[in-house]
Amino acid sequence: MAETFRFALPNGLRVVLDYHPTASMAVVNTLYDVGARDEHPGHRGMAHLFEHLMFGGSVNIPDFDAPLQSAGGMSNAWTSDDYTNFYDIIPVHNIETALWLESDRMLSLSFSEKALEVQRSVVVEEFKQMCLNRPYGDLSHHLHRLCFSGTPYATPVIGDTFESIERTTNEDVKHWFHSHYAPNNAILSVVGNITPDRLQQLVEKWYADIPSRQIPRRADIRFADDWLSPAPADTVTNAGAATATSTGAATAIVSGNVPNTLITIAYPMPGYGQPGYEAADLITDILANGKSSRFYRRLLTGSDMFASVDASITGTDYPGIIMITATLLRNGAQAEAEAFSAISSELQQLTTIEVGEAELTRTLNRVESNRFFAMLSPLEKAQSLAKCELKGETQADITARYRAVSAPMLRDVASRLLRPELARTLIYRPKVEGYAPFV
Repeated sequence: MAETFRFALPNGLRVVLDYHPTASMAVVNTLYDVGARDEHPGHRGMAHLFEHLMFGGSVNIPDFDAPLQSAGGMSNAWTSDDYTNFYDIIPVHNIETALWLESDRMLSLSFSEKALEVQRSVVVEEFKQMCLNRPYGDLSHHLHRLCFSGTPYATPVIGDTFESIERTTNEDVKHWFHSHYAPNNAILSVVGNITPDRLQQLVEKWYADIPSRQIPRRADIRFADDWLSPAPADTVTNAGAATATSTGAATAIVSGNVPNTLITIAYPMPGYGQPGYEAADLITDILANGKSSRFYRRLLTGSDMFASVDASITGTDYPGIIMITATLLRNGAQAEAEAFSAISSELQQLTTIEVGEAELTRTLNRVESNRFFAMLSPLEKAQSLAKCELKGETQADITARYRAVSAPMLRDVASRLLRPELARTLIYRPKVEGYAPFV
């Protein structure tokens, strides 16, 4: 049976272990509390580019992956608006190799011009493939500008343009590293068959001499809408608080080489940990999670308007958005009008009629079961442990918050959130001559 243990080093590194006595493989996960929101407004894409650069070698080890692969392991990473996460999966008897490699690049990345040149090219090519050469690839760019203009969430994680990535210099890279990559800005989580005493010995051996660094304070992101609980006064930083512009209805219409019209309707929602966050998440599950969801039953199988229709949240630490995204089967102003009417009707029901107990229970059970089965994956467990450690919570705390959401609470949050005057609508149309706008 797994047990969880925690300890910290004097340099600020926090460590959490999920001890599995029978596991043959181990996960070593390092979560850095830095993401795309920490970038300078004139230089987007740095967090994602730096994720790539962390695999470019250190002063002591020119190839990060070579020793790991020789020990039977593999590695990967991801970047979000709020975090950058690195993980290694390795036979547990070789876990020291992963700890050695991760501590080494935390201490002394090489900053070689060759590595920067290679990774710049890789990320630029990724940008072109993902954002320029794929249908709807620039959708998130339009949506972020529409909903988050003037805030640190104004562009997608990959950056605003590939030119800004190409402009990155070694001085930019060094500044990013020394500002954010430090033991006091990281959580090390381990899942596997290693005792707490042995892990602490190894962590102290490889990490204790890494110095802590001064981490810049972050600016808050707030929506002006008064239904969102204001941030406590002591969270306001010297950098000030950026107010998102998502608090008034607006519509953007774009066109591109796409086969069908795609509509996204976005509403401001609380950030993680704020009142209403779990209710907003459950609203999207009621609308679009599974074949018993309202969108699937009433809009996909119950009409001939939609090729797809979905609901999701950004899930960011600071106020984000709840998104309704629909791809239409037919193009044209009339098809758009019918789609808006059908979607609006579903949203209106959530704001005026309480969700039935059976539907709410089914939704909560699905959320809980999905979380349970995800935690069976050692990698998912390690990443979840790191996030929980960063936020000072447990999986049980998260489950309890979702279970505390009632039908009246859902209706109240929906009525405050899904207001027409707050909607930001993006209509992405095919390039067709004579296409009369709906709005």
